[in-house]
Amino acid sequence: MELPSRKLTLAVEQIASLPGIGKKSALRLALHLLRRDEERVEAFARAILEMRTEVKPCSICNSLSEGDMCGTCADPLRDERLICVVEDLRDLLAIEAIGSFRGRFHVLGGLISPMDGVGPGDLAIDGLVRRAQGLTSGDVDLPPEVIFALPTTMEGETTAFYLFKQLQPTGVRVTTIARGVAVGDDLQHADEATLDASIRRRLPYNETGDR
Repeated sequence: MELPSRKLTLAVEQIASLPGIGKKSALRLALHLLRRDEERVEAFARAILEMRTEVKPCSICNSLSEGDMCGTCADPLRDERLICVVEDLRDLLAIEAIGSFRGRFHVLGGLISPMDGVGPGDLAIDGLVRRAQGLTSGDVDLPPEVIFALPTTMEGETTAFYLFKQLQPTGVRVTTIARGVAVGDDLQHADEATLDASIRRRLPYNETGDR
């Protein structure tokens, strides 16, 4: 597909580099931007650039923030002894939409997947272990808890098993959401009622994978 403008071609190539967007869709979006007012296109480009340069991982939970610490980690009303582990920001937002979870989060940034070349070192696992180690002191009748809210896929189960092994020496209680989320599903696609029930009815994590 030869376009009449080199700059249009470059724009289409950049848009097509985004996941899930093919060349035809990229061309349609590029032509749409050409029809927009120059001010709106500049605002669009500025928003993307500012997002890229100013949004960064939270130093505690690895979520996204414009400062050193995200709003959830900075909230003194959140229970710091209850940490919910999720794959990415989309799952965090899905749980936050429920409105009933008052603990804190830890965003892994992906799942262990040897087929895709993603290993434990590519994820924010060390930070989770350090957080768990810092929570082991306190009320022995109510031990700190780490909840696995990971997809019920092979990658999710593999990641949960690895995390469990890493967290065992810390002494924290490790639980996992109930099977209200269907096997093979991503959390972000579950409805709020199902996700709420899965978290409320969480079970002790069993390293055999049974729940």
